[in-house]
Formats: sequence, C-alpha cells, structure tokens
Amino acid sequence: MSKLTIALFSGDPAGIGPELTQKLLHHLEKTNDVEIILISQKNLIKTNKKVTWHSWSGLNSPKFNPSEISPKNGAYMLAGLTEGVKLVSEGLADAFCFAPLNKSALRLGGMQQEDELRWFEDLLQYEGVCGELNVLEDLWTARVTSHVPLKEVSSLLTAQKVADAIEMIAKALHSSGKPDPRIAVCGLNPHNGDNGNYGDEEIKIIAPGIELAKTLGVPADGPFPADTAFVRAIRKDGNGYDGVVTMYHDQGQIAMKLMGFEKGVTVHGGLPIPITTPAHGTAYDIVGKEIANPQAMINAFELACRMGQHHNQHKSSTSIA
Repeated sequence: MSKLTIALFSGDPAGIGPELTQKLLHHLEKTNDVEIILISQKNLIKTNKKVTWHSWSGLNSPKFNPSEISPKNGAYMLAGLTEGVKLVSEGLADAFCFAPLNKSALRLGGMQQEDELRWFEDLLQYEGVCGELNVLEDLWTARVTSHVPLKEVSSLLTAQKVADAIEMIAKALHSSGKPDPRIAVCGLNPHNGDNGNYGDEEIKIIAPGIELAKTLGVPADGPFPADTAFVRAIRKDGNGYDGVVTMYHDQGQIAMKLMGFEKGVTVHGGLPIPITTPAHGTAYDIVGKEIANPQAMINAFELACRMGQHHNQHKSSTSIA
C-alpha cells in the first residue's frame, strides 16, 4: 500500500454512528493522504470525500428503525466488525476504526462474549494479553480488571496481571508515537491502604506487579492513591504521566469522562491489529437530531491513523479464515 489505509465502519445503524461517520468524512474532505475503506449501508452516508465502498452483506441492507435494539442491527454490527478485522488482518488496511455499538443489540445478534474486545479476541484466535484502553488527548488508561462486579476485583488481582496491564499500555503508547512512555499505577484501597490498615493489596500484589514489570523492561511508578493518581498524571511541569493503570473499570473511567466525555477514545489494546472507537455510546436519545458531537469519532480515526502507521511498519502474519 502506497498510502495509509483505514477500514472505517459506521457502527450501530440504529444509533448516531452513521451521523458521526458522515461528519468525520466531511471533516476529512480536504485530506487526501489517507485511503478509507468504508463499511456501511450505502444509503446511510453521503459524502464528497473519496472513499472505497466495501462490498459486504450489509451494503444494501434495508433501513433500520432508529433507536431500536434488535437482533437485526446486532447481526449487522457483528458482520461489519468481522469485515473490518478481515481487511486489516489480510493486509488491505492498516487499522480499523468503528463508530459506537450497542452491546445489548450485539448480544441479541449472536455475541456471547462479555464485550466486543473478547469477541475480537476470539475472532482473531488471539491468546495473548489484551484489554480495553481509554485515551483522552495525551492521557491513556488501562485497567487490570474490567467488566466484573466490584466485589470480585480484589480476588482477581495478581502481580502478573498488574505487570501485564503495564506492559500492554506501554506497547500501545509506543505504537501511538510515545517511544518512552511514563506510566503511573493506582492502588486499590482508600489512601493506598495506609500501610495495610485499610487493605494490603498494594503491599502484596500491586507493588510486586510494578517490580515484575520493571524486570520485563517496562518501568512504572506507584502504587499511588487512586484519588491523586490522575492529578499527578496531568501535571504540566514535566513530571506528569502518559498512562495510568487502574485496578477496576470506574477507577479510571470516572476521571477520564469528567475530563472529556465527548472526546475520549477506546483502544482495544494488546490485539495484533490496531482497533479504535469513540469511548461513548450510541446515544439513542438524540438519533436523527443531527446534534451528535463528532470529536471523539475524529479523535478515534486520527489515533487509528497513528497506530496504523506503526502497524504498517511492523506487520504480523496474523490472519483469520
């Protein structure tokens, strides 16, 4: 490929995905240095941006009902995701970016995994460490546990999992253009456990995990009290951090969404191909009103481009049947 090529899927046809995709393409109309393979219903998107329409089962699908969760739009989304993964895996695109999905519809459409990341993992037959990364401008977060009940978090933490999360976010930051990323690690308990008075996971699990990561050549600092870790990360005096590893979902998500809910990006980290999407959902309540903010979609596409450049230089032989 002479130019960077991105596979772009318009996401849930019942949500704001098609609107965001159209606004993204309008934003890119004056940009000629990125090739786009568009996976969508042809009657959903109108654009002056030159794109290659991907020929797939959903290209001429009948219209979907707005804001409706159904097996039909779930199956459509799974088919579109499959096409995007195939395009990158087969070397026809450098990265995959998709508009927001609806998890309930995905499950009705046939997804049996807990989320799309695990679905991608199975589709790619990937057995390595992977996890959801969240990105807000120059700050990235990873988490050791994700979509699990809060009461189970402590029992799921291990030093190896902490080290794996540190290594995963470091590799993703490197692929996005940060050669020497600075990473902070959160504790689990209030006041970082207060030397074991409020819990000892920091002493017995998290600190050993940080040391284990260092032996793998991935330095990180911490553990820090979770209520100050993000304050440390966004410092502008040269002592801030590029990434923060949290212990559970909301520990990082609350901070990131407070700082910029409509700008955040999700990266499916650790997978053998770059995959990005906006961090927000399908916003069924505003479908058809043409007021959806495209900034997160634009950010997701631009990050896919940066990661795609790195992937293009370090292509693996990963493919799926």
